[in-house]
Amino acid sequence: MGAKESILRKIRILITNQFDSPEEAFQFFDSDKNGRLKKTEIKKLLRDAEVNGFIRSFVANELLKGYDKSSDDTISWEEFKVAIAELERDY
Repeated sequence: MGAKESILRKIRILITNQFDSPEEAFQFFDSDKNGRLKKTEIKKLLRDAEVNGFIRSFVANELLKGYDKSSDDTISWEEFKVAIAELERDY
């Protein structure tokens, strides 16, 4: 299993084991309740998913690059749903 797959698996495990739904996870990590996950909130999600601290910032940047379709340096609920759908499809 590659690094990307390992990280995505850890995120999926966190969401399925600690939350009743992906929406509940999104709301939990959206600490300022603005309906968007900014980089610091994504890094907290990654920390809780036990992603190594050395690569957490890099991974957060890659997630933003891959899923931030509105180019506002955040991930909206709609963008988060796309990411979750990919996790569920791949695992």
